[in-house]
Amino acid sequence: MPAAPLRDVPQEAVELIKAFEGIVDGDPRTVNLDAYLDPVGIWTIGWGHALRFRGRFLRGAADRALARALFPGGITRAQAETLLRGDLVDFASQVLQLVKLPLDDGQFGALVSFAFNVGLGALGQSTLLRRLNARDLAGAADQFLVWNKARKNGVLVELPGLTRRRRAERAMFLGQDWREASRPGAALWPAAAPATTRGGRRAMPPPELAKAPGVKAAKAKAPKAKGRGAMARAPKAPTPRARTTTPKAPPKQAPAEPRGRRRGR
Repeated sequence: MPAAPLRDVPQEAVELIKAFEGIVDGDPRTVNLDAYLDPVGIWTIGWGHALRFRGRFLRGAADRALARALFPGGITRAQAETLLRGDLVDFASQVLQLVKLPLDDGQFGALVSFAFNVGLGALGQSTLLRRLNARDLAGAADQFLVWNKARKNGVLVELPGLTRRRRAERAMFLGQDWREASRPGAALWPAAAPATTRGGRRAMPPPELAKAPGVKAAKAKAPKAKGRGAMARAPKAPTPRARTTTPKAPPKQAPAEPRGRRRGR
C-alpha cells in the first residue's frame, strides 16, 4: 500500500491530546520531567509518550529501573513537545491510510487523538472505522463513546477521564466545541447538530435535547396574522435531523489494548 501524503495534525487536536494526556512529573524532586506510570501501568514520559524497549511497552515496578535509564536526566518541557510531535507524525500517516474518504480537520484530528490513545490496531479493527468508511458519519461519531474503558488488574473498567476524552473527540469529529463537550454534566449533542454557529455563537439545541439537563429550549413564536380576520398558523414542529444513538452495551469484542490506554485523570 502506498504511503499516505503527510498531513499536519491540527493544532486544536494537539491541544486536546495535551489536555487529556497531561504532563506528569514522575519525580518532582528533580528539575526535569521524569517517567511515570500511567493509569494502566505503562511507563510514560511527557505528554503520553509510552516507553518501549525492544518492541514491548515497559510496565510496572519490574521495569522501573529500565524506564528511568532510558531518560536518566529526565526531559524538558520543550523536549516533551518534540516527543509528542514525533509520535503524532506516525499516527497521522497511519490514520490517513486506514480511512477511505476525505476528512476535514476536525474529523482528522479526532481520529489521530483516538488512535494515539487506544492504538492504531484498535482503530483498524473498530466498528468506528467501518462505519466511517461506509460514510455513516453519525454512526462513526457515536462509536467514540464506546471506547471509555481500560484494563486495570486484568479487569475492563470505565475510567471517567476516558469518558470525557471520548466525548471531546466525538465533538471535535462533528465540528462541535470539544472543551464544552468534555465538561462534567454537559449535554451530549446529536451527531447532526453543530454546537456553535460559524460566528462562534451557541446554536439552539434540536427538539430531542429540549429536556436534557442544562439545555434550554427555544420558545416558538406564532407568526403574526396577515390581514383582517386571518388566523395565525402555529409553526410546524421541527423534524429532528438525526437521533443520537448511544450504544446500549459494548461491542461483542472488548476493545483491544495495543497501547494500553488510557486516561483516568
